[in-house]
Amino acid sequence: MYFVYIMQCSDESLYTGITNDLKRRFRQHKNKKGGNYTQSHRAEKIVYTERFKTRSEALKREAQIKGWRKQKKLALINSTKNTKPVLSVAEGSKVGTERRNLL
Repeated sequence: MYFVYIMQCSDESLYTGITNDLKRRFRQHKNKKGGNYTQSHRAEKIVYTERFKTRSEALKREAQIKGWRKQKKLALINSTKNTKPVLSVAEGSKVGTERRNLL
């Protein structure tokens, strides 16, 4: 199973990525080992996730979301505010919400 995630950084910017292990990937970002962007923009929390059965599906969705303006990404995030978190991480941060493939 693969996840597409949107992470909020300390400067309120958004980072979109893909992983098969959200906890591990979030730890990498927090430790500045996961992606050049989050090394300089300090990862805060994962605010959105979607699950996919295949890496190919996840990569297509990641590319789609990366092509959006910030306002559209925020609308996607806000559309899931009342859904159940997929998992939590250290420091009590919630990590995203479960969404099905929206393609």
